[in-house]
Amino acid sequence: MQDQVAEPPVLPPGTLRVLPLGGLGEVGRNMTVFEFGGKLLIVDAGVLFPDVDQPGVDLILPDFAPIRDRLDDVLGIVLTHGHEDHIGAVPYLLRLRQDIPLIGSALTLALIEAKLKEHRISPYSLTVAEGRTEELGPFSLEFVAVNHSIPDALAVAITTKAGTVLHTGDFKMDQLPLDGRLTDLRAFARLGEKGVDLFLADSTNADVPGFTPLERSIGPVLEQVIASAPRRVIVASFSSHVHRVQQVLDAAAAHGRKVALIGRSMVRNMGIAEQLGYLRVPDGVLIDQKKAADLQDNQIVYMSTGSQGEPMAVLARMANLEHAIEIGEDDTVILASSLIPGNENAVYRVINGLTKLGAKVVHKGNAKVHVSGHAAAGELLYCYNILKPKNVLPVHGEVRHLVANAQLAVDSGVPEENAIIAENGTVVDLRDGVARVVGQLDIGYVYVDGSSVGEISDADLKDRRILAEEGFISIFAVVDTLTGRIVAGPHLHARGFAEDDAVFDAVVPKIRKALLEAAENGTRDIHALSQVVRRTVGRWVNTQHRRRPMIVPIVIEG
Repeated sequence: MQDQVAEPPVLPPGTLRVLPLGGLGEVGRNMTVFEFGGKLLIVDAGVLFPDVDQPGVDLILPDFAPIRDRLDDVLGIVLTHGHEDHIGAVPYLLRLRQDIPLIGSALTLALIEAKLKEHRISPYSLTVAEGRTEELGPFSLEFVAVNHSIPDALAVAITTKAGTVLHTGDFKMDQLPLDGRLTDLRAFARLGEKGVDLFLADSTNADVPGFTPLERSIGPVLEQVIASAPRRVIVASFSSHVHRVQQVLDAAAAHGRKVALIGRSMVRNMGIAEQLGYLRVPDGVLIDQKKAADLQDNQIVYMSTGSQGEPMAVLARMANLEHAIEIGEDDTVILASSLIPGNENAVYRVINGLTKLGAKVVHKGNAKVHVSGHAAAGELLYCYNILKPKNVLPVHGEVRHLVANAQLAVDSGVPEENAIIAENGTVVDLRDGVARVVGQLDIGYVYVDGSSVGEISDADLKDRRILAEEGFISIFAVVDTLTGRIVAGPHLHARGFAEDDAVFDAVVPKIRKALLEAAENGTRDIHALSQVVRRTVGRWVNTQHRRRPMIVPIVIEG
């Protein structure tokens, strides 16, 4: 990673500044800001889903702080495709300024517009397609078709007087895509001939050797699993994975089954995809969930959300017997997705729960029911050799992915000093074909917790983890501040620590002694006395029980 350096200088004339606000060192909340001539262009604004050490958090947003005071300078937000980790933060950004234009393909804009409707925001949008160019202030934009696990994904070439930047978004190079839409390597080659000064490449599979398997290789496996299933089939996938839903519809139709979509986002997104022609529904196959209960168990396939083990998603609720569809013996559950790093424990918890209920669980670990939507090392090398970029800034991935991607660039001939391994907040300036790090901003997490945005801090999450893991002890005492005499207490109560509060009988005399000593030393301040109680209980509980619970002393004047 880059060394910490000073605040970036004022942007010199004729220089393009690149500022990633998310997506570096993590899989999610992808967002990059480009600045030239006093104007800003944003590419993507996604969310990150919380880890187990972030209890109670719903979503994590990019940190908008560096641009919050410059929103009037934003000319537009280019959305490369419709996945949540690229569009999910748009509603929160538009809350700050609703008229920022959104630029993307037809499906991408349809998905974000449906989401914005729930936030009561009517966006300004511009629909673009591969091969199209747009002028946006000092930015010239050219859109290039790329293949991904959702239709209509686009890379974007951004040209200013400082040079040309190519941002891939998420992509792979499936040579036999289900929708026939290839990653446009001819456009890549043409851009390479003109000269790519900075290449921002998807890093998610950079440490995976070879090539990502073909999407169409999944269809026969799904057909075989569905054909051999004795009872109901439940397929869990991302709610925007149009290609996977298409394969499930086709497999169900081939074996005389109906399909019911479950989950609000799944129903909404597939309705949009069908309306726009991206999803082809065989006649009579798709039915409402309510009608599915009237069918025989071997006549139905449920297509649901929850493939990442999300606690409130459909599949997790099924595993916990909290859903109308009760999983039973000989049901078949297919997890048609890969694991997002950090979600492994949640997913395996759901798999174990479903297995305990008697279901056969088919997942990527035991059957070929999913392929990635991201380019592996072989595909990235092809891109580097075609483009011959002068500078490389790997994006979209954890540190290991970024490092692997940078090494591929170096292996293909990019000078090592021109392969920049950055982090969120790293400021990169491009001028005269040279990209260099000029600053590092302090970029944090912005947590969405219920209706609050940005109000939960890391300190709050630490308190939640302590409460969950170590328990809670409260101590109540009444002290005469004139004499220092203890009028009442101390009384201790605990939660999540010990079954019987009698365990604290041993520490009560220690608290009394500490308060009396403090009083003898002239301490009368209630806050200071509270800290005496906290330290006394903390030392005792750590020494005697090897625990570090949350300790809340309440000392009042008597």
